[in-house]
Amino acid sequence: MTNLSAYEKLLQLLKDTIEPIEEGDYSNILEKIGDARIVLIGEATHGTKEFYEMRANITQQLIAQKGFMAVAIEADWPDAYQINQYVQGSGNLNGNEQILENFKRFPTWMWRNKSIANFIKWLRIHNDTLKNVENKIGFYGLDLYSLNHSMEAVLEYLEKTDPAAAKEAARHYACFDHDCKEPETYGQLTYMGLKKNCIREVIDQLLILQHHKFDYIKKKIFFSSDEYFYALQNARIIKNAEHYYRSLFEGSAAAWNVRDQHMMETINMLMTHVGTNFNQPPKIIIWAHNSHVGDARATEMAERGKVNVGQLVREHYGEISYSIGFSTYQGTVTSAKKWGGATEIQEVQPGLPSSYEELFHHLNRDRFLLDLHVNNELEHFLHPSRLQRAIGVVYSPDTERDSHYFFTRLPYQFDSIIHIDTTSAVEPLSDQ
Repeated sequence: MTNLSAYEKLLQLLKDTIEPIEEGDYSNILEKIGDARIVLIGEATHGTKEFYEMRANITQQLIAQKGFMAVAIEADWPDAYQINQYVQGSGNLNGNEQILENFKRFPTWMWRNKSIANFIKWLRIHNDTLKNVENKIGFYGLDLYSLNHSMEAVLEYLEKTDPAAAKEAARHYACFDHDCKEPETYGQLTYMGLKKNCIREVIDQLLILQHHKFDYIKKKIFFSSDEYFYALQNARIIKNAEHYYRSLFEGSAAAWNVRDQHMMETINMLMTHVGTNFNQPPKIIIWAHNSHVGDARATEMAERGKVNVGQLVREHYGEISYSIGFSTYQGTVTSAKKWGGATEIQEVQPGLPSSYEELFHHLNRDRFLLDLHVNNELEHFLHPSRLQRAIGVVYSPDTERDSHYFFTRLPYQFDSIIHIDTTSAVEPLSDQ
């Protein structure tokens, strides 16, 4: 290798390091995950079929072979909790597609698609076969966009368990008056000083719900402790969402950080909850975009003052965490051309020159796994920043470089990355 250029050396090192991924066989990935108890699995787009299906397959094996207890996704808590009830045994087994109709907020295809429908049916069947019904696998949402839905959920719970407390909660939440049915309007009016904020009210309501925990759980002859857990998390979401919608007008870093810090708070809460339920050290799986699960400190995000779930998990959980990213060079993606726009299948442009996508394409492998910490020499060659693509729900091929690429140092971003050279669009369920 002495007479090779640096780029040729890098290509050769990659070819010597990458591992094939055989259909349905993820044993090498599970071996690398080892004894980790929190596994973060990303995606380079919010609309690629292969990412959804491979992530689901890895998750199935983590549950079946390593005893993972819950899946938490980049979705709203109330919507995901409907899935949790389904996989725990509520409703008809074949109602897996119908339960996804709860995902009404744009982008509906992100979770309301055939790949998710298949996975949650598998999870329901898995749970139905368990002898210990207390150890059924849970399914939860990490996000905080559900301000109004979460307020309704808290009030509904309290009306059943404590009508007097429900009236008090209604007074607290009335702070978000009729002029603020849209959370963004609340954020804008408070930012402009045209409306008082509701910080005190949402914190007080959360504290009240926490204070009455044991009173409410004692009523489990009618209302389970899991229902209290669901209501309490909704109260926590209301507190954090109130902060989030105000922060939208303080700059992108502020809003981003509030959101990812909320996700991290939810992860911590879930670790405690599932560990208590199983009476074992908790083990959970996180599904979110690469931009959330890859360590922000390895990317341009850090320079912009942003933190993310990947960074916070590593800081808090260290060696018992493991992160997996995804990438693709070309193909198709389910996306929209603008926020709130129509669902479309768009062509994914080939990876730009000097990007990780182009680098991986030159390895001439359809799909492979790259362990980013197994080879010190390779880690050295990958140390300089290189472009990486991120497609969310909006894809703008005409402004590809500015809209979808940022610099990152891959060995510090993830523990492993899976590259699939040509990918296809995820299939939305009907009526989208």
